Amino acid sequence: MTTPELTHPIAPPALPGVAGSVLDLIGSTPMVRLNALAADLAAQVVVKLEGRNPGGSAKDRPALQMIRTAEAAGELLPGATIVESTSGNTGIGLALVGRLTGHPVVIVHGAGMSREKLALLALYGAELVEADWDAGPDDPANPRAVADRIAAERPHAWRSGQYDNAANPAAHFTHTGPEVWAQTGGRVTHLVASIGTGGTITGTGRFLKQVSGGHVRVVGANPAGSTYGGEQAGPIGIEGVGTRWPTSHWPSIFDPAVPDEIRSVPDEVAFATTRRLAAEEALLLGPSSGLAVAVALDVARDLPAEAVVVVMAPDGGANYLSALAPGMEEDAGWR
Repeated sequence: MTTPELTHPIAPPALPGVAGSVLDLIGSTPMVRLNALAADLAAQVVVKLEGRNPGGSAKDRPALQMIRTAEAAGELLPGATIVESTSGNTGIGLALVGRLTGHPVVIVHGAGMSREKLALLALYGAELVEADWDAGPDDPANPRAVADRIAAERPHAWRSGQYDNAANPAAHFTHTGPEVWAQTGGRVTHLVASIGTGGTITGTGRFLKQVSGGHVRVVGANPAGSTYGGEQAGPIGIEGVGTRWPTSHWPSIFDPAVPDEIRSVPDEVAFATTRRLAAEEALLLGPSSGLAVAVALDVARDLPAEAVVVVMAPDGGANYLSALAPGMEEDAGWR
């Protein structure tokens, strides 16, 4: 008697300590205390290393949540294309998750995106479309408008819309906030996070305020030139954070009531802090992390010993080496 051919492969037994796929590695990122940079402070300053997500940033969390939510709602059909405008990290997260869930991804980006991010997006198979990042909110050439147009032109394409998708802050409310609370044993007193789409600070901050009965103070870190801090719009030298658009065009997912205050930092301070983190703490982080740490150190300066300031470090520094150490390849004789 012949054995009938199996039409569906049998799933192998689960192995303890082995993730089923890269998607299972999203979240549960570690935290580390700053020592050298906080040596003269009484309060503890601890950094949540979101760069330890498989795609290298905090954006893996909303990427997965947005895709799974849209699939469950029938908005994202099997094999349908995902379209997003992004400065890089959300695109990387979407490309990573899309690769494993069967969705092609089109990323609309600006000319200023780091070459490392562009290379990573290409490796994940994303289609890249360059747009004018300086175009205003009503200009059809701005990245969001270009992404809208591409999505409308492609059959069944789904526009993830990170700036207006409620699944973005929901990912942080459901996962990031509880992680911070558990990792600090409920002792967190301050949360510092940079503001890009507003998803991280809105979701994480909202959870921590609720679980602490309003005792956790939330501080936004804002780059110079961004209108989030109440100043006039100007050049923004840090990828992935800030906005130059007026309040009427801010991301709808950003809840301005969550931050208790927003502090702005000049580019040179953010980049200097990023380099100090590498040199003194052996933490290779991105400039938006340097921005947040600079604000956190300033916040902690007047706090007592029992205070615990948690800083969200959105990503690592590997995708910014050409900006953090320009000319390094030539100086070191790299080929």
